[in-house]
Amino acid sequence: MLVAYMESSEQKNAGVKICIIDDDPFIVEMYMIKLKEQGFVVESAGDGKKGIDKVRELHPDIILLDVVMPSMDGFEVLRQIRQETLNPRPKVIFLTNFGQKEDVERGMELGADDYIIKAHFTPSEVAAKIKTLV
Repeated sequence: MLVAYMESSEQKNAGVKICIIDDDPFIVEMYMIKLKEQGFVVESAGDGKKGIDKVRELHPDIILLDVVMPSMDGFEVLRQIRQETLNPRPKVIFLTNFGQKEDVERGMELGADDYIIKAHFTPSEVAAKIKTLV
């Protein structure tokens, strides 16, 4: 009898590091719970400057980045992250409610890998998008 071995999503995602940079504790907690359930290693920072420090420390595979935050907005965070030589180069997904065409274009021009409007996606859908980038 042949038994097929299937990896669970938790095993597939084990070791994949995600850094959430967002000043809304409710959003951070909601995404941390969902992503940890999926087997990801997840850490967070509550503002842009702390986010850059966390990225340097963690060397994440994926960064979920809000636009509006204290001390430094997400656009500036992304600009600084892209100027640094990080190995491996993290994928950056804007996860924000700033959905004007100009904001999306600016984020993509700065080097974002995706731009997600919070109100349009559930945490499960965001997790699915992350899996396509890893």
